[in-house]
Amino acid sequence: MKVTVYNCREFDEKALFIKYGKELGLELVLCPDAPGPGNLELAKGSRCVDILTSKMTRELLAGLRENGMRYLVTRTIGYDHIDTEAAKELGITVANAPYGPHGVADYAVMLILMSIRKMKRIIERTNIQDYTLQGIQGRELKDLTVGVIGTGRIGETVLRNLSGFGCRLIAYDIFQKEEVKKYAEYVTLEQMWEKADIISLHAPLTEENRHMIDGESIAKMKDGVVLVNTARGGLMDSQALIAGIESGKIGAAGLDVVENEFGLYYYDRKSDVLTNRELAVLRGFPNVTVTHHMAFYTDDCVETVVRDSLTGCKLFLEGKENPWRVA
Repeated sequence: MKVTVYNCREFDEKALFIKYGKELGLELVLCPDAPGPGNLELAKGSRCVDILTSKMTRELLAGLRENGMRYLVTRTIGYDHIDTEAAKELGITVANAPYGPHGVADYAVMLILMSIRKMKRIIERTNIQDYTLQGIQGRELKDLTVGVIGTGRIGETVLRNLSGFGCRLIAYDIFQKEEVKKYAEYVTLEQMWEKADIISLHAPLTEENRHMIDGESIAKMKDGVVLVNTARGGLMDSQALIAGIESGKIGAAGLDVVENEFGLYYYDRKSDVLTNRELAVLRGFPNVTVTHHMAFYTDDCVETVVRDSLTGCKLFLEGKENPWRVA
């Protein structure tokens, strides 16, 4: 049973793939690069292909199918980088490999705290031995209302974590959960914009909610609102976000994801001229913390996604029920 693994990182994933491949009786082809026109033949004879956040277009999917792929698994929770309609038409099953919620939830709370305490400015000053206080006075969570959009496993964990800080908690999701109601009051989006001092995004990206944070919604928010996004960059309209920061409407932002990040993150691009102008502008603001889509990145996460992505492959190859199938 052969599986081709793309985007295999040498420094943290390779040893785990070898370990779990052996335990599961799978023959692995490990490739450090993303799937592309020049390496699709590596999948020849593999019914299963394992990827990361590579953009999987119809053309790439068709090329992999020609080489034998019938099952594609992404080592992520989100799968909006995969053209699932094309996969369906080509007879390809799509699966994900969800990791535990704690890593991203911890990271979101960290970005919230960094934003309200102006940590980026504090660190920058300390690095140049500027120990003045003007301009770095922060706020305390107990005095603020925090809104969480998306109350799946991660959003619920964020709310549970924040419940110990004494802040008021509100939440929005099209599906309400009784467990969440122990910590937060469910509100409408209009109420979210009106009431929240801090808004943290934990929703999947769909065509319906793309750019849910746009000029219109930002205009309805509190002056000085703090926005945190550890979900998907496409949930925010970058131009509207920049305009809101420049006008002072948005007081701070903590962004682990941005629009148009495919082909950018997880590569050494320090000597390259990048075409993502919005990212360059956002990085330059003193009240915006930008990290490179790594909120998930913990020891537990890496082991979980490697193990479960391969386990899903084995279940598919054996014709068994697969809990990770998404399309």
